[in-house]
Amino acid sequence: MEEPGPAAAPPEGRGRDERSLEALSLAAGEGAAAAGRQLPEGRRATLASALELEGTVLREGRLTQFVANNLERRIRLSGAPRGEPPAGGGGSSIPAIDPGALQDVVALAGQVAAQVDELLRNVHCGLQALTALSVGCIQTYRDGVESLGEAADLSIRAMYALVARCEELDRAMQPVPALAKRIRDMKGTLERLEGLCK
Repeated sequence: MEEPGPAAAPPEGRGRDERSLEALSLAAGEGAAAAGRQLPEGRRATLASALELEGTVLREGRLTQFVANNLERRIRLSGAPRGEPPAGGGGSSIPAIDPGALQDVVALAGQVAAQVDELLRNVHCGLQALTALSVGCIQTYRDGVESLGEAADLSIRAMYALVARCEELDRAMQPVPALAKRIRDMKGTLERLEGLCK
């Protein structure tokens, strides 16, 4: 089946953008009749042929791509309020700027700047407090580590002194076993003397 050509392009304007699929199908049938091609009676144009009136249709397998004609103009028309005529000449029309709106924007920008300054001051004060707290914690940890090191050093020195005193006591107690043996001998001798005296 031959597709309708661009000769059946509809007129420009918002009405063209708001036409239904049925209107596009009828336009496709009229375009085919004007070109000398006859469609079967009651035959409506398919969705693809209707889309070809509005732009370019590309088919790759099961994928169909559609590129609309005058896409920029259609975007501008879609953003315009209803009832307003579209800007003529096809050029980009810039609406007039409201001075009151600019003043409101300036005032709001000043408020935002003041709020940002206050936020930055608060963040600065908070960071200073956190920094002071961190420094205090680090100093306390350092003092604790230093005092722990000093206490461990003193404990080690006291332990060495105790070991040395114990060694001295052990050396001083070495004659005690011999002295105990002599005492036992003297006790036995005294017991024998007592037995003889009886």
